[in-house]
Amino acid sequence: MGLGRLATGLVLMAAMAVPALAQNPIKVGEINSYKVIPAFLEPYRKGWELAVEQINKSGGINGRPLEIISRDDNGAPGDAVRAAEELVSREGVVMLTGGFLSHVGLAVADFAKQRKMPFLASEPLTDKIVWGNGNAYTFRLRASTYMQTSMLVEEAVKLNKKRWALVYPNYEYGQSAVASFKELMTARQPGVEFVVEQAPPLNRIDAGSVAQAVADAKPDAIFNVTFGGDLQKFVREGTTRGLFKDRVVLSVLGGEPEYLDPLRDEAPVGWIVTGYP
Repeated sequence: MGLGRLATGLVLMAAMAVPALAQNPIKVGEINSYKVIPAFLEPYRKGWELAVEQINKSGGINGRPLEIISRDDNGAPGDAVRAAEELVSREGVVMLTGGFLSHVGLAVADFAKQRKMPFLASEPLTDKIVWGNGNAYTFRLRASTYMQTSMLVEEAVKLNKKRWALVYPNYEYGQSAVASFKELMTARQPGVEFVVEQAPPLNRIDAGSVAQAVADAKPDAIFNVTFGGDLQKFVREGTTRGLFKDRVVLSVLGGEPEYLDPLRDEAPVGWIVTGYP
């Protein structure tokens, strides 16, 4: 099933569970980290706004207009749950959608389970959201962290590099990606070594120190999970220090335009990434 059909189907199922007059809008609650990740989420917002406009110009859903009520979670699980409660209790939404950061998405998924409210997770990549912490009310659009990492491992084992450096944001998504990378690489390439780990706080990377620590460990290759502003800083400082010269770099999501385009002329050449140009 295509993603658009899945999303429309969830809206229809949720709307059918709530009696309403024919002209009353179908309300969907949308929660996201717009202030924390604006480079990715402002284009995302424009996308769903355009979709709503097109749907309503085409007659809505079963003759009813679609209305998205959006809230900012400030990148905090507690704020996301409070927003979800307000959207359900006060605004009367029939389903929830959105979520960018994995730990925030997990909080909304747990709320959805408790309230038996459909939740379409648009971006949280942690495996827990549909595996360990999965529930019957939570659906996800994107490939999981495990899937993204597995794609890169397929390429990594071909290179047969022994000493790996790991650079990742220190929260659920980064931790999950590195755990999967270690597990998969150890199984596929016995004798592999993970010689250094750098796990800066999300959006607060000291890129110079991170790049220097990685360089000092003299790895054969680097597995990178940073993104957004952290990735920009890491690329800049690593390039200045010659960190990437003659060294293999694998980067989760590094090929996505939201993270690649801001690098402009600083975009690294030869990295192996997931994403699309």
